Amino acid sequence: MGYLLILGLAVLALLTGQSSAKYEYQTKYLDVPLDHFSYVNESVTFKLRYLTNDTYNPDGSGPILFYTGNEGDIELFAQNTGFMWELAPKLKASLVFAEHRFYGKTLPFGNASYESPRHLGYLTSEQALADFAYLLAQINPSNRTVRGRPVVAFGGSYGGMLAAWFRMKYPHMVAGAIAASAPIRQFDTDCGVFNQILTSVFSVAYTKECSLNIGRSWDVLKNYSSSADGLKTLNEKFKFCSNLTKAEDVTGTFFDYLIDVYGNLAMINYPYNSSFLAPVPAYPVREFCGRLAQNYTGLELLTKLQEALSIYYNYNGQAKCLNINSSYDSSMGDLGWGFQSCTEMVMPMCAEGGSRDMFPKQPWDEKKFSDDCFKKFGVRPRPIAPAYIYGGQYLEGASNIVFSNGLLDPWSGGGVLRSGNSNIKIVLIPEGAHHIDLRAADDNDPGSVRSARQIHVQNIQLWLKQYRKVKKTF
Repeated sequence: MGYLLILGLAVLALLTGQSSAKYEYQTKYLDVPLDHFSYVNESVTFKLRYLTNDTYNPDGSGPILFYTGNEGDIELFAQNTGFMWELAPKLKASLVFAEHRFYGKTLPFGNASYESPRHLGYLTSEQALADFAYLLAQINPSNRTVRGRPVVAFGGSYGGMLAAWFRMKYPHMVAGAIAASAPIRQFDTDCGVFNQILTSVFSVAYTKECSLNIGRSWDVLKNYSSSADGLKTLNEKFKFCSNLTKAEDVTGTFFDYLIDVYGNLAMINYPYNSSFLAPVPAYPVREFCGRLAQNYTGLELLTKLQEALSIYYNYNGQAKCLNINSSYDSSMGDLGWGFQSCTEMVMPMCAEGGSRDMFPKQPWDEKKFSDDCFKKFGVRPRPIAPAYIYGGQYLEGASNIVFSNGLLDPWSGGGVLRSGNSNIKIVLIPEGAHHIDLRAADDNDPGSVRSARQIHVQNIQLWLKQYRKVKKTF
């Protein structure tokens, strides 16, 4: 299955359809060590890109709102994390968006960055967090006489994971973190929970027939793929950019595309038009399911499925054909995330089929996953790495972190939904999709989203107050 963790998300999933820049910032670069954990090659550095805006903090004394960049071009996140931009003038804060190494324009080995595991071995969350800490040490130094300004980390999806881990690993540099839709427990949870939540989203969006139709479609597609005439029908029906010529094109590439699309639709299921992964209308799952609201079978089911898919890939009417080789914006770093998924970010996914979810049955096969990773990148996964590096299920030592999760987000199953640690705050958003609380305020926002943002502000103000109360002890 081809799952891509977005931020902003996809997501993490933040654009609202603007074709031109909405927010302004300065682009800067800083030379940072290639390897923060070895003293052998200290002179080997690369240029880390980061974006800043100080217009809301003219005297330079206000806090720093720091976005921990995730798997994509940092400008994508800077332009589309509206909550930070709306908060900055209220707090008289500076804004900093730091790009994750190996993504966007922060390529440690330039065009050769993805050429070999010898280069990609430096692509880890720990190295990225060390980059962020190194950057803060340069732009916000503390010394014996002056303490640095308070810093609040923000992030959604993988960026939310990084924001939480940044506070855990560097608490002396980060006063607190807003970790939105951060599935830090996805590494050690039921492999089927993602697809079960996803199925539920499609079941309640319009009628349950939607998820039932999707469940029936796999066998229909497979049957049509088994003959030349059937493949011809599929090519005519779906208008693929490149004709499918064999059964594996359907049960492999097309199935993976559909699985990704269903996950993407749920993540960007916002109450207004958006265009992060693709231009879509408000509540795109509802619009999609409106085309599959009755019991369909056979060729009629394929016709309705094609109509529903157009909501995702051709809502603006500009697509001349269906490209199933990619289901998301080209600014997202799918190759980099593929490598991270094969090393430290191993998030087991499976489908049980039948009554449990709307997907073809596919168990989690750790050996096959490992062999596929070795074949593609020459590396083997370390599934337990995040647990012993960051804590996983056990967060007793963490503090000043808000974990927010939309309950309509399939990634919420791997999120922090409860904690016995009073220094960690849990915000559940019943009407929320993937890190909707980091998006700019909109008149169509449900009340639970507005409440979540209010809780974020209250916690940030508390952290800033705590930070400023601390006195020097020397």
